[in-house]
Amino acid sequence: MNGATEIPAAKGKIGMGRRRLANKAAFVWDDMKRNKLAYLFLAPFLLCFFIFIIVPVLSASLLAFTRFNSIEAPVFVGLHNFKVMFTEDIVLMKYVIANTFFFAVFVGPVGYALQFLMAWLILQIPKKLRSLYTMAIYVPSIAGGVMMSVIWVIAFSGDRYGYLNQFLLYCGFIDTPIAFTQSSGYLMGVMIFVTLWSSMGVGFLSLQAGMMTVDPQLYEAGKMDGIRNRIQEIWYITIPAMKPQMLFSAVMGIVGALKAGGIGVQLSGTNPTPNYAGQMLQNHIEDFGFIRYELGYATALSLMLLVLMYIINRACFRLLGTKEDE
Repeated sequence: MNGATEIPAAKGKIGMGRRRLANKAAFVWDDMKRNKLAYLFLAPFLLCFFIFIIVPVLSASLLAFTRFNSIEAPVFVGLHNFKVMFTEDIVLMKYVIANTFFFAVFVGPVGYALQFLMAWLILQIPKKLRSLYTMAIYVPSIAGGVMMSVIWVIAFSGDRYGYLNQFLLYCGFIDTPIAFTQSSGYLMGVMIFVTLWSSMGVGFLSLQAGMMTVDPQLYEAGKMDGIRNRIQEIWYITIPAMKPQMLFSAVMGIVGALKAGGIGVQLSGTNPTPNYAGQMLQNHIEDFGFIRYELGYATALSLMLLVLMYIINRACFRLLGTKEDE
């Protein structure tokens, strides 16, 4: 009896869903006909977005359910890759997830706070010097690859010619050189230090731009309402007035922290990193994808990273965004 009453109800819901979808498609088509010129200008972007974003994501979503080695044709295996991921991949559960979250939780908030602090400090100096200081702080983020090979690899070199080892030996703090990038006790710390050093990128610029757009009259009104110091100005006026820029910076910082991984390989010179001390999700994907050629499993890991980024980004929008952003 119950089944006889539920089936028509389900069919009714399906039919209603199809009608809504058809109505939306008709609305979009009518809108496109009314605004032909606007859609004509948007066409190149939409085409590139479809080719380089939509198609790769859909392809990855399909390959995640296959066994694929790039030579033979993909073989559909259902949820096998995800089963292996959560039940058999000991390295993933024991090292990779822990390292990734530790790195993201530390670098994300600390880097975000540093960006905000540096942007605010630069705005306190005379206008003539702001551009110079801004450029000096921004340059490391765009010269990271060069600086990595020229400065940091040499600075943390494990022999006595490394800058840090040479300094510690000269001062008498150590008797033998420390293998900073090959030791599981130091590698993660070095990765975090170098990443924070180069974290003043687009997020820093957006925060500085947001602070410059705050109406000065708000600060004058705040003083009349009882605001007495700079901390209160930041908390009650600056932050509420630049929420869009803070949201953008937070999203960029979290995405950058989660997809980071190359820095551990660059510093240690190996993938996997020594004793998996700096192994993160991005390294794990590259390990299976480009070293073991298990592309199906690597794609499943990539899909998990994509879902994780989406969930965290939605949390950022809930925390810092407005209803229009959602």
